[in-house]
Amino acid sequence: MKPAAVVGKLLRAALGLVLLLFGFAGFFTCAAASVDYPVVASQPGVQEWPRGAFHVHTTRSDGRGTVEEVAAAARKAGLQFVLLTDHNDFTPREPVFQDGVLMIPAVEISTSTGHLVAFGMQTPLEGPRARQEGVSAVEAAGGVSVLAHPVQEKNPWRDPEGARRARGFELYSADTFFRDALRSPFSRLIPAVGASFSNSLHGVMLLVTPQPASTERLLELARERPRLALCSHDAHGWPRYGDVFRALALYLPPGALPEPLSTEPRTAASQVVRALSSGQAVCAFRGLGEPTGFALEGPLSEQREAREGDVLTVRLPPHPPGTVRVEVWGAGRLRSDGTSIDLVEEGALQIEAWVLAPGRFFGSEWRPWIVPSPVRVLPRG
Repeated sequence: MKPAAVVGKLLRAALGLVLLLFGFAGFFTCAAASVDYPVVASQPGVQEWPRGAFHVHTTRSDGRGTVEEVAAAARKAGLQFVLLTDHNDFTPREPVFQDGVLMIPAVEISTSTGHLVAFGMQTPLEGPRARQEGVSAVEAAGGVSVLAHPVQEKNPWRDPEGARRARGFELYSADTFFRDALRSPFSRLIPAVGASFSNSLHGVMLLVTPQPASTERLLELARERPRLALCSHDAHGWPRYGDVFRALALYLPPGALPEPLSTEPRTAASQVVRALSSGQAVCAFRGLGEPTGFALEGPLSEQREAREGDVLTVRLPPHPPGTVRVEVWGAGRLRSDGTSIDLVEEGALQIEAWVLAPGRFFGSEWRPWIVPSPVRVLPRG
């Protein structure tokens, strides 16, 4: 066969593959147009909890948007605060209200053993020391350290001692969802990209998948001391800031934020930092519904500790029958009523509410919805 004929054949094959991929993605574009969110409707007259974004990048590092553009996207998505965590941005900055949204300075530190988000520092971090010492440097500055995407293939956390000392753990990460989808282009990435053309929120929600390895690692650490489980936007501007902000958020229930958010930036930032540090903040995939009314009831201490033999009850927001279920991992067993949990052994317990959400192809899939921090179970007293 002549070279020109070979080239022509290859070009036709490549064109056929491109058309096939476009057709495959187009199927999801059409299907997504009829998908409605939220699955669980908000209750009229109920006061919503303050909500915000955690782990957001701007043009100060590798983000696509300026601080002003991020604030505008957050305001449009109905957020009240954003924690800005540009890579190794150790320049001291003041919290400000931008476009009505509280912008709180934080940082994502690149250490030799992984990435670490730090917020709430009482004294400035020294860049070289922070990159070398990680968790210890954040502790010395009076801040809160959070393991960023700790089990992600690209940048996992590799320091066991630092993991034991860190207070927080990114249980779900939007950036990790996206990277996982890259490894499953036909089953995850193309459906999400196709759906985004007609329903951008559905496109982001299709990336949300269970993270069993992350949950297992969190429970290992929570056996030793109370831990903060946070959901991370890890937003860089792709997917778009607004789409990710509409898909998930961190919420501050009354137990975490007993008073209204101040209009003075420093005071308001301190309120948010205390609330996030308390362990009472709740993550929710808000595309599925608002978490207002969710609670763990029972003999639970402020440190989120209970004892073997205790019983906890999950109070769920009102929802259509059959659309929500409680998931339990670790030192607890869910009773047949679907909301009561027996603490059966010493260790740690993770409790989440999941929703029957619109699926990738047809029908529905169970997805995480409301995610609190874990409960540490102590021996029977």
